[in-house]
Amino acid sequence: MTTFGARLDASIRERGPLCIGIDPHAGLLAAWGLPDSAAGVERFALSCVEAFAAETAVVKPQSAFFERFGSAGIAALERAVREARAAGALVLLDVKRGDIGSTMSAYADAYLDPSSPLAVDAITITPYLGVGSLQPAFDAADKHGTGAFVLALTSNPEGAQVQRALAGDGRAVAQTVVDEVAARNAGASPLGSLGLVVGATLDDVGADLSALNGPILAPGVGAQGGTADDVRRLFGGAPGVLPSVSRDVLRAGPDVAALREAARRYREQF
Repeated sequence: MTTFGARLDASIRERGPLCIGIDPHAGLLAAWGLPDSAAGVERFALSCVEAFAAETAVVKPQSAFFERFGSAGIAALERAVREARAAGALVLLDVKRGDIGSTMSAYADAYLDPSSPLAVDAITITPYLGVGSLQPAFDAADKHGTGAFVLALTSNPEGAQVQRALAGDGRAVAQTVVDEVAARNAGASPLGSLGLVVGATLDDVGADLSALNGPILAPGVGAQGGTADDVRRLFGGAPGVLPSVSRDVLRAGPDVAALREAARRYREQF
């Protein structure tokens, strides 16, 4: 079994360090001339897969935009995930799950167990019930060779109230998250399978990431204002950094060739 960290490292070396979101929200569906329905979402997602899944290291569907159409939307998500993985991309599902006990175990089974209809390579998870509450996801990732990205320092202005608050030992809350994830990656080679989400639009990281030994998802590139220079300024030459772009690529659709070219332009920047 190859770990997610090893697969990600190989994919970045082969395809470059870029993650492209698949975010079929209502505004983009309308801009593409697609119906605001499960059928429209499926057409959108499969066009994205056709355009860039064969050339991009990681694609990141946002689960919420599929979930709003119920079972038909989830079926569209399942198909998009299967086809993206068949094209060679790693699939990071943006679900931001976080719970305790058997509920967290069920979430882990839903996304990180390869026998699940919604099996993906990695998911996003939120640590604000305590990093320890995410242990079922960490265990599933270890068992199945999958991965998880833990929210640490997000770029939304509300996030700082919690993430940069000081814990009892004087560390910022975000630093405690970083340190706990880093401890779980210790000794992994070439890269741990547990990553962090750190926004590309931050003025500064404000945390020591040097011991992480895992990937960093850096959302906010493109329409939200993050640039390649910002990514280099924030993360330097850290291994496994995945700049994440969505709208700036997706608004090139619905033409598949135009989507592919937009994705290529971003890959060249990194």
